[in-house]
Amino acid sequence: MEGGVIESGKTEFTECWRTTWRTPYIMRLALSAGIGGLLFGYDTGVISGALIYIREDFSEVDKKTWLQETIVSMAVAGAIFGAAIGGWMNDAFGRKKSILVADVVFFFGAIVMAIAPSPWVIIVGRILVGLGVGMASMTSPLYISEASPARIRGALVSTNGLLITGGQFLSSLINLAFTKAPGTWRWMLGVAGVPALIQFVLMCSLPESPRWLYRKDKVDEARAILEKIYPANEVEDELKALHESIETEKALAGEIGDGFITKLKGALSNQVVRRGLYAGITVQVAQQFVGINTVMYYSPTIVQFAGFASNQTALALSLITSGLNCVGTIISMCFVDRYGRRRLMIVSMFGIITCLVVLSAVFFQAASHAPAISNFESTHFGGNSTCPAYVSAPNAGSWNCMTCVRAECAFCASKASEFQPGACLVSANDVRSACRGEQRVWYSKGCPNKVGFLAVILLGLYIISYAPGMGTVPWIVNSEIYPLRYRGTGGGIAAVSNWTANLIVSETFLTLTNALGSAGTFLLFAGFSLIGLVAIYFLVPETKGLQFEEVEKLLEKGYKPKAFRKKEETSEGKNQVSS
Repeated sequence: MEGGVIESGKTEFTECWRTTWRTPYIMRLALSAGIGGLLFGYDTGVISGALIYIREDFSEVDKKTWLQETIVSMAVAGAIFGAAIGGWMNDAFGRKKSILVADVVFFFGAIVMAIAPSPWVIIVGRILVGLGVGMASMTSPLYISEASPARIRGALVSTNGLLITGGQFLSSLINLAFTKAPGTWRWMLGVAGVPALIQFVLMCSLPESPRWLYRKDKVDEARAILEKIYPANEVEDELKALHESIETEKALAGEIGDGFITKLKGALSNQVVRRGLYAGITVQVAQQFVGINTVMYYSPTIVQFAGFASNQTALALSLITSGLNCVGTIISMCFVDRYGRRRLMIVSMFGIITCLVVLSAVFFQAASHAPAISNFESTHFGGNSTCPAYVSAPNAGSWNCMTCVRAECAFCASKASEFQPGACLVSANDVRSACRGEQRVWYSKGCPNKVGFLAVILLGLYIISYAPGMGTVPWIVNSEIYPLRYRGTGGGIAAVSNWTANLIVSETFLTLTNALGSAGTFLLFAGFSLIGLVAIYFLVPETKGLQFEEVEKLLEKGYKPKAFRKKEETSEGKNQVSS
């Protein structure tokens, strides 16, 4: 049946393995559509490494924080429009065509970035790639959800999340592979077009979503697909459930109209959809405001903040975070349907908050014990090489490495030891070469310290806390929480909210670190995470193992956390899935 619930104690992942082993066609559908998640993940991860080398190739990018933020965040801006367009395309033309269009746009965006002669052309390519990612980010999990048996739906939608993190890990490997190649960042960004091309070819041989086909009165086509997905004895039951659901939807569509604007108004005026949007938007915004994409977009830069100066070392250490993200997603696939969506998110948020607070303390400790600035060392390379802000500072004697870096200059470590007083110099290529020519270490983002390794460990723990819960579950919730007639619209609104929050975070991170320092910035994200935890607790119901129609009934009643229900509501809820 469409919404069958598996037995207690059996993970949906185990059931997924058994079902797909018997019916490999299901996994073919899920993996082919899930490449959209791979595109999403690759784009998220690749820019973190490419940005280091773009800064070296274009001095204007290195000197302007806002230009670095723009290169990173314009893909997110494109994704906002892509998600909005994707919501409309999903309903009008189907899930399959939406994915194919996303692949074409993404492919051309990757080519534009690879041949870009200036930062502004890179930005154009980033916008195109973002449009493709935005369409794919909401369409892929929707397609997988509607082409999956309900008893393994959560695990299969999690394959999209796994491929997102797999894409991030792949991008880290690609970044490392091209560090010594001519063109470095051009190869890193251009390779992104390959998975888009592969998905386009695979999707051409796959069918449309059976639910969408049935909605468009293509019953025979829908039946043919369901026969490939379900055992023969379940096909008629599934068709019957689908028929009842869509007939109800059509009746309501006749009342509210079928245009996008009309549907949007209808969605916002419908109490069930509004409650679904409260939950869907909450988890999507919370996913971004825990600061995850500061880690994914800027992980090598954050590692440099922690005191690791080498580009190669920063990229290698950032590979650990993307690898752990993959591991965490696999954990989610194993447990999302044993312990539920809501519980995983709440536990995840507690871990995230703890890691962010401790990470903030580590960065504060590192900044407090940064090496001092030596006037002798600073003038050693010639007067024109000394940082102007240091020369004119009335309190230059109190400067340390962190003060120097925040003044947009760079720290050239002492020959004797990187922890001894060093030079505060102009951040320029010729000065950097002179510093390194004397076998000194050049720090332009962070400072040498003895606790940097703790920051890397905490970043790893943060990822392990994030990935199993807040990493994958918000997308699962948004594939389940809306009535069918508003699923494309609701998913589009939630995806736009996700990308908008992503844009805000990615466009302000470097500016925040300049203004508040790394410690203050991560503490701020801890505060946002606490607000997100409270919102999830009060607004997000459990949807584990429920049919789409049962989720709708749950929202009709209105959701309250178990601790805040009246006694009679609690006794009624014993027959429902535990919250």
